[in-house]
Amino acid sequence: MSALEHAITASFAAREPDRPALSPLRALGRRQMSGIEVLAQAIATTAPAASMVILPITMLTNETMLSGLLTVVAATVIVSMIAFCGSQFTRRFAASGGLYTFAFQGVGSRGALTVGAAMLCKYCASGAMTMYFGGHAVRTVLRETGLNAAGVLWTLLIYATIGLLMLACLLRGVRFAATAILVVELCSLLFIVSLMMFPAPQVVQIEPSGASNGLLLVALGAMFALAGFESATFFAPEAKRPLLAITRTVLLTPVICGALFTFAAWAVWSGRGGVLINAYLHGTSTGIDAWLVVALNVGLSCSWLASSMASSNAASRLVYTMGIERVLPRVFSQVHRSFRTPHVALTVVIAGLATASSIFAFIDGSVVFEDVKLLARASIVLGYTVVAVAAVRFLQRIGELTPAVIVSGVLGCAVGCATLTSLVVSVCREQNLTSLTVFTIFAGSGLAWHRYLRHRTPKVLDSIGVFDSAESNDVLPGAASYGKNSRGAVALVKLSRHDAR
Repeated sequence: MSALEHAITASFAAREPDRPALSPLRALGRRQMSGIEVLAQAIATTAPAASMVILPITMLTNETMLSGLLTVVAATVIVSMIAFCGSQFTRRFAASGGLYTFAFQGVGSRGALTVGAAMLCKYCASGAMTMYFGGHAVRTVLRETGLNAAGVLWTLLIYATIGLLMLACLLRGVRFAATAILVVELCSLLFIVSLMMFPAPQVVQIEPSGASNGLLLVALGAMFALAGFESATFFAPEAKRPLLAITRTVLLTPVICGALFTFAAWAVWSGRGGVLINAYLHGTSTGIDAWLVVALNVGLSCSWLASSMASSNAASRLVYTMGIERVLPRVFSQVHRSFRTPHVALTVVIAGLATASSIFAFIDGSVVFEDVKLLARASIVLGYTVVAVAAVRFLQRIGELTPAVIVSGVLGCAVGCATLTSLVVSVCREQNLTSLTVFTIFAGSGLAWHRYLRHRTPKVLDSIGVFDSAESNDVLPGAASYGKNSRGAVALVKLSRHDAR
């Protein structure tokens, strides 16, 4: 008798439990996103069109053209290695907690909470900054078209409108949001690439910063621009073929974005970005046509706002997961009945981003914004470093460790630690006590969070690591036995053939 025939025979005599086994993430709507939609979410998080402008400007400002170009290539290789480490988790299970859940599988609850804090910081800071830049580009477009959008009321109106439109798109459904993000980012990307294809007669007018840590800033900027592959992992339970689609997206995203950023760095180095950068920095004051300035800012605003949407989407899934696990208040686990989106988490996240971006607009040019930027970049490096270690320990625990993972994990961890150390040394040299204090608090936030939960609600630590699990409807009757998991819910347990008889 074949295995299928045996399973069919056993199904007639199988006894089903009073309560069926259900996935803890089924409320989100399982198996609905295509591979292209998942890829759109990941790539949009990096804001490739906008990053193709910002990265060359960082290189020019710090006078690191050739070394900056090589740094972008090196960053692409390192981030691709970390993505390879992350793919060791995505090919084995699907989780809406992303790297937070992956870290738990390798380094336990303390490491998971550290990564969770880092990812929340990264996505909230990145979402607020990209919303701010997007709103600034909208104000530039309005000014170039003859409408004065200056003043407190205009600023509040613009960012409130942006926040409401983003919330409406994200609440409507994950597929609708992914499609909107894809269309917006593609249009912006095609426009930016076309401007960099041909040599420009204009010389770039930019003032060097004279910073002593210019190459470090370029490296941090490149790694932050490439950070985004992990956002796809938060949507694994909602993907049609999660283990395949998410793994492909995680591996392809840094390669695609790295190629775009390398092209942008090469284009500016070879004298092809003069019109683009001057239009962005100086507008029509350098003799550039107003229509080109308007078109550029429309494209950049679309790219930045698409990135802000993608960051908000990812942050909401992380907050939702923590709500299920009760690491955060249970209210964040609520899902809209019709659209199947975590509406409470989305509302709170976008309201916070709109508020923060409005504050950034009021303190334009302040050192606070630069501190937030450094914190966001430090957070993603910290998260990647822990996940690289977690991948090695996870595969070692299950007996599937390979030399490729060891090399990728060790190099990823080494580069991450070196980058964080260089950043701290640089901040100390500049005597930036505010940034140093914030870094210290941030570095210990995960451990402090763990200690608080251990003393207040110790059972919560046992429920961390929620991922999508098979339901009763996913298997033939009699093909598995049932038990209770750490949260007390009915779950499927592997049943041997001998027990099935």
